[in-house]
Amino acid sequence: MARLIFPEWTETLKKWISLLLLGAPVYLVLLIMYGVKPEAIRIGYQPDQPVPYSHALHAGELGMDCRYCHSTVDRGAKAAVPPAGTCMNCHQSVLPQSEKLVPVRRAFSTGEPLAWTRVTDLPDYVYFNHSAHVNAGVGCESCHGRVDQMVKVFQAMPLTMEWCLACHRNPTPNLRDPKNVTKMGYKPAPGEARKDVRPPLNCSTCHR
Repeated sequence: MARLIFPEWTETLKKWISLLLLGAPVYLVLLIMYGVKPEAIRIGYQPDQPVPYSHALHAGELGMDCRYCHSTVDRGAKAAVPPAGTCMNCHQSVLPQSEKLVPVRRAFSTGEPLAWTRVTDLPDYVYFNHSAHVNAGVGCESCHGRVDQMVKVFQAMPLTMEWCLACHRNPTPNLRDPKNVTKMGYKPAPGEARKDVRPPLNCSTCHR
């Protein structure tokens, strides 16, 4: 009878190790294949909203400044979602009986917030500060695309770590005078962007 070098119980362990060694490459290939799909990086993600709000109409045709609705974008980490009262500033007199605006009028009268669905949503382990970018002169369209042309908003950029780092390494193409950050389709004049913008590249900037 052959003498066992290892204890008998290791035979079961060897089977699991073999399975792991064979399965790991397959798992990695599938993971990579999924990771580059639009569904994974959310390009084109376009959820339904409680109200069919058209950015193409409001920000595009009417020329409303982004900060009218997203009022904290230049003062805080997060861009505010407008309460129904902001909508009703106009819509008490503009299309006051529109069926499309029933959820807005209901929210305004009850004080219950509208259940907007987030379009651009970074993972919980990523820290992003809107005001730091806006005040440095990063145009809204650099991250959100031409929302002034979107009847229904969708995610236009991948927002991956690689994509963010590419901008941090070379921010100049996305910079303009901070007073022009909300202007869509704007082409900065030569030398308009701040020269002192040097985004950090250390991990703790975004992972805190």
